[in-house]
Amino acid sequence: MIDELVKFFVVFFVVVEPISLVPMFAALSQGMTPAQRRRTAGKAVLLAGGILVVFALVGDWFLKRMGIGLDAFRIFGGLMLFLIALDMIFVRESGARAATGAERDEATQRQDIFVFPLAFPFIAGPGALATILLATGEIPRLSLLFGGLIGVVVVVLVLTWGFMLLTPTVMRVMGVTGANVISRLTGVVLGALAVQYAIDGVRGAMQMH
Repeated sequence: MIDELVKFFVVFFVVVEPISLVPMFAALSQGMTPAQRRRTAGKAVLLAGGILVVFALVGDWFLKRMGIGLDAFRIFGGLMLFLIALDMIFVRESGARAATGAERDEATQRQDIFVFPLAFPFIAGPGALATILLATGEIPRLSLLFGGLIGVVVVVLVLTWGFMLLTPTVMRVMGVTGANVISRLTGVVLGALAVQYAIDGVRGAMQMH
């Protein structure tokens, strides 16, 4: 169980990527007072947490109603996470883990940036939702392991909130270049785990036949 929780923490932390969120949050929160920045970060993390927990609870049920097997989702989820890993390694952005340029332009004109793009897609994006479902798909909802996985989600969200609160300090110490270096390193780890998800999905699908 401990191994599963550690593995999930690594994957989920890398997918949410709180450190790389700091420059985005710094740009979106320009002109805000420290109090406004704290409120925005708190509301974004709470909303993202609600989205993730709801998806963890009903995502598997929804897939079954749609006739989608978990092995198929493992393959797709692995491919999606692999694309995210490539984005991280080459330090580029795509719709898999970030808003598009047009969406960011719209976000700069909005007052409720905690909803879009912070909560979704920056924190609770497609990659994070896929990771949640891959980890919780076959686990009983009342089991200790499921509770532990939700606890890991909470821990990562708290860390994300902390990084957002420390945005000015982190930007001074690390800068954009430092964030990109960390992104490249964690992208390599995520890429390997993504390939393993896809392999597990293919193996499971072959065994069913």
